Amino acid sequence: MARPLQRAVAALTSLIDNPSVRLSGAASEETLATAVEDRDLASATRVLRLEAEALTELAASLDGAFIRAVDTLAGISGRVVVTGMGKSGHVARKIAATLASTGTPAFFVHPGEASHGDLGMIARIDAVVALSNSGETKELSDVIAYTRRFGIPLIGVTRRAGSSLAEQSDVALILPPVPEACPLGLAPTTSTTMMLALGDALAVAMLERRGFSAADFREFHPGGQLGSALLKVSDLMHKGGDLPLCRLETPLSDVIFEMTAKRLGCVGVLDGDGTLAGIITDGDLRRHLKPELLAERADSIMSPRPKTIRPKALAVEALREMNDKQITTLFVIEADRRPLGIVHIHDCLRAGVA
Repeated sequence: MARPLQRAVAALTSLIDNPSVRLSGAASEETLATAVEDRDLASATRVLRLEAEALTELAASLDGAFIRAVDTLAGISGRVVVTGMGKSGHVARKIAATLASTGTPAFFVHPGEASHGDLGMIARIDAVVALSNSGETKELSDVIAYTRRFGIPLIGVTRRAGSSLAEQSDVALILPPVPEACPLGLAPTTSTTMMLALGDALAVAMLERRGFSAADFREFHPGGQLGSALLKVSDLMHKGGDLPLCRLETPLSDVIFEMTAKRLGCVGVLDGDGTLAGIITDGDLRRHLKPELLAERADSIMSPRPKTIRPKALAVEALREMNDKQITTLFVIEADRRPLGIVHIHDCLRAGVA
């Protein structure tokens, strides 16, 4: 028995078996509160350990059936239909969402609604993943029969190898026979954790088999912090007519006009073949301020070899580079050093990149 649970039991037993023991109100309440807290922590620890052990057994139990399941999902031209009833249904919804967000088109069908018309959502080019702890969930019977009638691949996830679901499935993924974390052995706990983890394993295996990249991932996650973290420099950069540019021989009077018009605080200086030779910032102008400044050329005050970045770099990389170098802009170039765009630190911050 875990030590916190022992302390809780001992404290409660003492209070029950020794009615003559009288504690002050504050001390009694504190003792009972501590006993309850210890009991709760012991319960939580037991549940987490049981579920962790179950996942370890699940990992060890994976075999050729898992490979066949991945082959089946990779071989269809349609979508993956995930279904289940009760707690298994809630898990099935999450598995469908994970598959869809990682490059495997998928959706959830409620087995009860399937019997009342939603079977029409399942096409012959699809595959079905059905979840049932017992493998005898009656609400799944119509879905199972439908897949058998039209030759739709069926992957069953269940704990019972001899169940109806396992026997009817083209591929049966059998969960190891570990106890539920619920002390009554009734509430689905360990079993649903294993189902959820197995769904994640299928999704990641499919992701890797398809060569799904971070760029692909961003296409399905354009919003929120995740979408911002996957933004590329090319998504934020100013380009075309918004680029502040001049030539080596451009008079500084024109440079100032260009910098003011483009409002990015700098101008890129191009050499004869159009490659980026330097940069002039508003700080450079202030440092070189003198009466004859306007008559001088751009190359007289430019800073050579300005900091640049690739268009395919993540915006978070550009932000880090600007923070490290204490600058506010980066010109965007490819290998030929011809400027494709420019990204300002404010562009990153407005997009939520941090």
